[in-house]
Amino acid sequence: MKRKKQILIGLVSIALIVAIYGYQEYTRRNIDLAYAKADYISQVKTLIKEFEENEKAANEKFLDKIIAVTGVLKEIIKDDKGYYTAVIGDVNSMLSIRCSMDSDHQHDSALLKEGNNITIKGICTGFNADELLGSDVILNRCIIQKSDWK
Repeated sequence: MKRKKQILIGLVSIALIVAIYGYQEYTRRNIDLAYAKADYISQVKTLIKEFEENEKAANEKFLDKIIAVTGVLKEIIKDDKGYYTAVIGDVNSMLSIRCSMDSDHQHDSALLKEGNNITIKGICTGFNADELLGSDVILNRCIIQKSDWK
């Protein structure tokens, strides 16, 4: 009888720990990048050049890091769900930085105008190299840190 009670207490304890962990993960929120310090600050050309010269080393350095990038807004894209992607870089180049804007900051994205000088802060998720369509550094959960209008 004592043995069954110990096993039951152990199983209840494990179930409680799993439930608490599950609840914490389910309700967890990402940090708002508006209040986070950038790990790296760069110009568009400098960041793209690092990825082009040595993608592996650049991935080790920048992947999953917060990066603030300054450049000219080439294009602002709004998808069918109302989410924005800002494309920054030289308008005469196929190289750019694609910034998927944070859903909590969509109202700022709607105010962007092509040709604005802008600083966007986001988390680097990689590099897409394509000789035909152009290469892109990808940033996610981006916020506008500084713009001509801000």
